[in-house]
Amino acid sequence: MNRHDSRLAAVQGMYSWDLNGQNDVAAAISFNWLENASDEDLVFARHILGGSLENIEQIDSLVKSHLAPNWVFSRLNKVALAILRISIFSILYQKEIESPIIIDEALEIAKSLGVEDNCKFINGVLDKISKETRK
Repeated sequence: MNRHDSRLAAVQGMYSWDLNGQNDVAAAISFNWLENASDEDLVFARHILGGSLENIEQIDSLVKSHLAPNWVFSRLNKVALAILRISIFSILYQKEIESPIIIDEALEIAKSLGVEDNCKFINGVLDKISKETRK
């Protein structure tokens, strides 16, 4: 694994957490389904997912504030939402990683998970949040 794969695993964990009723953080961050992951990769994935879940209210509030008036949060594509949540955490709390890298990773993950039709939306939200929070 590498950092990209760790981010992908974090997105998959977020998606699973959301689908399973948002009540089992321990199961979400266990990553017991991952094979061939180094301890370093798991630490990075757990940090991103755990941090995202700890700050989920702030993160979701940011997503909601950047939706067009006719968009409803509950109707967002769940994969795209998982990507946004993980990426917004990184923008807010991983200042050592440049915003363009975070956004590029989010778009690559979106493409690899088959939600490329959401790339423009993901890019727009992340770009605006990055510009607002990283002055």
